[in-house]
Amino acid sequence: MSSMSNKAIIVAAGRGRRLGSNTDDIPKCMVKVADRPILHWQLRALAAAGIRDIVVVRGYLAERIDPGTSPARFIDNREWEHNNILASLMCASEEFAGGFYFSYCDIVYAPGVVARLATEAKNPASASLIVDRRWADAYQGRDLHPVSEAELAAVDSPAGRVVQVGKGAVPAANAVGEFIGLAHFSSVGAAALVDHWQRALRAGGLDAPFGRAKTLRQAYLTDALNAMADAGDRLDPVFIDGEWREIDTPQDLAAAEQAVPLWTG
Repeated sequence: MSSMSNKAIIVAAGRGRRLGSNTDDIPKCMVKVADRPILHWQLRALAAAGIRDIVVVRGYLAERIDPGTSPARFIDNREWEHNNILASLMCASEEFAGGFYFSYCDIVYAPGVVARLATEAKNPASASLIVDRRWADAYQGRDLHPVSEAELAAVDSPAGRVVQVGKGAVPAANAVGEFIGLAHFSSVGAAALVDHWQRALRAGGLDAPFGRAKTLRQAYLTDALNAMADAGDRLDPVFIDGEWREIDTPQDLAAAEQAVPLWTG
């Protein structure tokens, strides 16, 4: 869509300790899946949808993030050891104007997933979230990353808006799918995201509770999404059926090695 943003912000600041020795010498986003770093799979999928203005929020071993032949700009989260995804994203808040695509750094998705988001995200929405309806398939035998850690999403009607999302926020029986960590924020949604962050800072600061998080400092993006939903901001699901993988543990990495070549070509 011509009115959609052409910018993506990838949050890649954390250590990824659950991947063990795989992240001893490189950041999580540089771990290879099917002989290609996770970040490179992402940049390939984004570029296929015409998204080439890439901002990467760095932290752990920042200088070792290599975008390869893709142009990328970097913003450093110097407090990465003491905060979480939402705070990392807010390090890039000056890049929010006009809206942006957002991606976790530890997910691999087919180019068609980004294309679907670019096509189906509607500008009246504050945010459009990729939600996998076949999420349960990836949890078969996934005991190192159980269902309790899935960022499940609930909607207010079969084709309605997302009203709740996040780990432990939605019972599996009530979920329409799992938010995979890929989204688009419109200019209105990006402004709302900043507003909720600033309100939380004024209300209690980084060490006060926020959403389901013990502190704002440790909040997930989903805590902010729930604050937006509660305030009436429109969050639309964009549904997919597989064709993505999260790489959080060595078990996930082994599964992704088998799955990714099937849908990436």
